[in-house]
Amino acid sequence: MPDTPTTRRRVWTDWPASDAVHRSSSAHVRRVGGWVRAALLALVLVVAVVKVPGGSAAPLRRVALSGLIVLMLATSVVARRMALRRRLSPVAGALAVLAACVAGSQLLGSELLALGLLCVPIVSMTHLAPVWLAVAYTGAADAALVLAEAGRGWHVFSLLAGACLLVGYLSRQDREARAVVWRLLAQERAARAAEQIARDAQAESAALNERARIAREIHDVLAHSLSAQLVHLETARLVLQHGADTEKVTELVVNARRMAQEGLVETRQALSALRGEHMPITSTLADMGGELGAEVCVEGEPRPLGGEASHAVRRVAQEALTNIRKHARGHVVTIRLEYGQDTVRLEVVDRASGPDLSRGATAGTPTPMAGAAVSGPGYGLRGMRERAEILGGSLDAGPTGEGFRVLLELPV
Repeated sequence: MPDTPTTRRRVWTDWPASDAVHRSSSAHVRRVGGWVRAALLALVLVVAVVKVPGGSAAPLRRVALSGLIVLMLATSVVARRMALRRRLSPVAGALAVLAACVAGSQLLGSELLALGLLCVPIVSMTHLAPVWLAVAYTGAADAALVLAEAGRGWHVFSLLAGACLLVGYLSRQDREARAVVWRLLAQERAARAAEQIARDAQAESAALNERARIAREIHDVLAHSLSAQLVHLETARLVLQHGADTEKVTELVVNARRMAQEGLVETRQALSALRGEHMPITSTLADMGGELGAEVCVEGEPRPLGGEASHAVRRVAQEALTNIRKHARGHVVTIRLEYGQDTVRLEVVDRASGPDLSRGATAGTPTPMAGAAVSGPGYGLRGMRERAEILGGSLDAGPTGEGFRVLLELPV
């Protein structure tokens, strides 16, 4: 089972968490601690061998004790490695050998080594293995030491072993608590890093969307207006070169000036939309349709629209009326703005005013408006539909029996 901060560990039966085995998370600190412990162990072993009593038998005892120390060191290494791998049977076998070494050290006259073998593995096993294994070793080593001493001093050995077991248990609990704190801190740092990455991605996406929005407004306003002015001015130049009358040139220049004024108004409206300002659109629609004599109908309860929705309605109406002005002049135009409960609908419809055009439309021939809306310059149907989809709405445009209809629906 993976270690998580919410996992409740049973120290008596569970192995310790992997990050609670070492007190420090730094590999360098652990390495230095290992060298210090090795130096202290070497000093204790040297003292234990040198201080062996026994008179003439002391050299033989020292040789036997040295062999016992080699066995004890090898067994300790095996016990630690098997504990780190969480293999219970090898660890239990190694601890049984160490308990026997306790009795052997006492019989050979090295009480210091015997006490060390009694205490150190108890504390070490509470850190590396389930606590019940340390308790079992405590009982076995204490019994072996008492038997080697023929029952003398059993209360002192038992008290010392119990104290080591208590110290190891408290140290194990402290390490487990520290490990939980480390894991929580690591998760918090990871969450903060992920949150920062998400914020950066969101900011980058918002910047890209805003750039695309500004580029779309520049294209819709400036490119459309300037290209129309350029056409009229270029026509005026060509007319002047061919010696046309002043009236014709004046008309072209006046038209170009009018388009410049309209472009300036549209630019201001686009800037207002980019700032998120709420703008009334009823009067704007009436002004747009004034040149064509369009009928403007408002249904529902009028209310302010958001800057984006208001600008989209204005843009779609402008493009539809521009196409009517270019390709279907003379049609009857109706602009209908309907305020629903959670939607707003704009419908721009042009109908042929003469019987000939009406019959041509009903006979299946495409109206001039139908072809121009798809292939004409500037915004076009694709741009109108794109603007509607960005706001979560829809746009339907196509020929009718008498002309052409553009229907925009937006959520508000």
